[in-house]
Amino acid sequence: MSTATIALAGNPNSGKTTLFNAITGARQRVGNYPGITVERKEGSVNLNDIKVNVVDLPGCYSLSAYSQEELVARNVLIDERPDIVVDIVDATKLERHLYLAVQFFELGIPVVLTLNMMDEAKKQGLRINRKRLASLLNCPVVETIARSGQGKQELMQQALDHAKKRGGTWAPLKISYGADLDQALNIMEEKIEAANFMTNRYPARWVALKYLEADEEIIAAGKKLGGPAQELEEIVVKTREHCQTTLNTIPEAIIADYRYGLINSILRQDVVEHEPTQSERIDVSTKLDAVLTNRLLGPLIMFGVLYGMFQITFTVGEIPMGWLEGLFGWLGETATALIPAGLVQSLVVSGIIDGVGGVMGFVPLIAIMFFMISFLEDSGYMARVAYMLDRVLRVFGLHGCSAMPFIVSGGIMGGCAVPGVMATRTLRSPKEKLATLITAPFMPCGAKLPVFLLLIAAFFSENEAQIMFGITLFAWVMALLVSKLLRSTIIKGEPTPFVMELPPYRLPTLKGIVIHTWERVWSYIRKAGTVILAVSILLWAAMTFPGLPDDAASRFEAQRQAVIASVEDGGQREAQLESINNLEAQMTLRNSVAGRIGSFLEPVSQWAGFDWRTNIALVGGFAAKEVIVSTFGTAYSLGEVDPEESSSLSQRIAGDPQWNKATAIALIIFVLLYAPCFVTVVTMAKESSWRWALFSTCFNTALGFGLAVLAYRVGSILLV
Repeated sequence: MSTATIALAGNPNSGKTTLFNAITGARQRVGNYPGITVERKEGSVNLNDIKVNVVDLPGCYSLSAYSQEELVARNVLIDERPDIVVDIVDATKLERHLYLAVQFFELGIPVVLTLNMMDEAKKQGLRINRKRLASLLNCPVVETIARSGQGKQELMQQALDHAKKRGGTWAPLKISYGADLDQALNIMEEKIEAANFMTNRYPARWVALKYLEADEEIIAAGKKLGGPAQELEEIVVKTREHCQTTLNTIPEAIIADYRYGLINSILRQDVVEHEPTQSERIDVSTKLDAVLTNRLLGPLIMFGVLYGMFQITFTVGEIPMGWLEGLFGWLGETATALIPAGLVQSLVVSGIIDGVGGVMGFVPLIAIMFFMISFLEDSGYMARVAYMLDRVLRVFGLHGCSAMPFIVSGGIMGGCAVPGVMATRTLRSPKEKLATLITAPFMPCGAKLPVFLLLIAAFFSENEAQIMFGITLFAWVMALLVSKLLRSTIIKGEPTPFVMELPPYRLPTLKGIVIHTWERVWSYIRKAGTVILAVSILLWAAMTFPGLPDDAASRFEAQRQAVIASVEDGGQREAQLESINNLEAQMTLRNSVAGRIGSFLEPVSQWAGFDWRTNIALVGGFAAKEVIVSTFGTAYSLGEVDPEESSSLSQRIAGDPQWNKATAIALIIFVLLYAPCFVTVVTMAKESSWRWALFSTCFNTALGFGLAVLAYRVGSILLV
């Protein structure tokens, strides 16, 4: 079977990822590009005995490498040289989206142009003559509706046919940029070709263009190679001075103007027609935005949507969550019955089943929440949330685009701080980026969610949705207040203007939502089966060894024998034996390595109501926040009187005299704010520096503990 590689490219919000999902379905692989934090998605599909590998490139507006995503997209095209590039353009915004296509043509890449969202274009009265457009661009043009999968078969066939026709050859398009630039371009092109300067990777004229566009990567690569690099830079300086003197502009602006001029000249050749009534129409997105982004109604609707998500999550998820709890309870009982008492039984039941089961029990709730979040993202509403939040964020020294890192981190509960921190690279101001990067981990990510669900089930079961809503609001308030503090002290600077493209509203497809939900849920499950399992076993060992000293174990055994010999009443005898067993289990746990660490921290942690067992869980939470719940599961299992006890972890905690509502609130606050997990800290260091990553770790922990102490002290007076 032969193979072919197709790269999907396009602007953000063009429907590129939706089309990728429609083509590849579940046959996808998700990872990161080597050495960087930009996501790489690949999939495959068989077509006419050809295995087609499909690469979903990061969304970008150009190939000028102004962002890491644009640089990645460009390098993939150059280094991996796919057989064909499918450029997905929004048919309703043809002029703007063709700007990227023109750059593909200049690079010489074989291209198939995909006019996506044709249904929306027709609703807006747009009629596109695709045959005429294909003739003018000299490439196939296909119409698609990505969300329904319409046109994907024709697209794939056209892509394979065009790739076969081109046979791997690249044919760069030569565009005139006017007398002021063409002269310089011609001279530079001659020098580049004569010296074979980077021509093994790029067309000579394209390299010259990148020099005029002040492309940092190309210029840096040129300096390493030497050759005509110095001469090229001198020509660029002279050309730039000439343009500023004679035209009061810079080469980059001239290049952009001529590209858009070319696009306009193409579109005016009977390519696009507007219905006469088009000017009288108001599209659906405009109508919806008049309500959903209204200054008064918009925020109220946003809060209503958020609250509704939590209400639905707990209402619908209660039943499957009970099933999973019952399943892991049964597994624990079965393992106890089948495995002889001892270390192996303890490892399996307390270390693995109770540890991992405590985390896995929340999968239904997390899946439901991710499903609803995916719906909001795919519908276009999430971008409106960022737009509305800009009005608030500016007050606190942040940028409207800071909303997306917050949301991705769990601003609408269930995200992850790692991609949230990565998302800060969209912020142009280094100071706004830094403030956002430090405070984004405050959000209630999916890893913290099981902790909150556990404590809510134990102490606030009658007001679950309200408490979750309150936690989310508190996270936002703290992120904004701390950002204001940072922007007013150690990270001073003026906020930059907010500019963001709002995608049209779309009705998401069930397939697309399911794929997005599964990707996130599977990531959570995979983490539970790897990192959390490993840490759970390590913590079990730390909570098991070295065990009780022989003399202490002997004393407990002597007490049991004394009760058996002296107490005749069966019920009373069993009660006394259970009391002795419980005390022995507790002392064994406290004498363990983990127990000693927890006890060591207790003189300080008790100010927030945290006992030694809670301290163990919080220390494990530095590795991964999910470990907090698994550690509680292991700790309470090891201290359980009856190993076949089937009560849930939340019931065990609720019955512990060390716990009350004030303790639960204090722990919620601390878990919400204290140091990010290890992976997030590493990501923060990559996106900024280790200095700021360590600052965040220490500052966030101190802030979290201080507020936890305050909450516990006040709560002990008001709630207990």
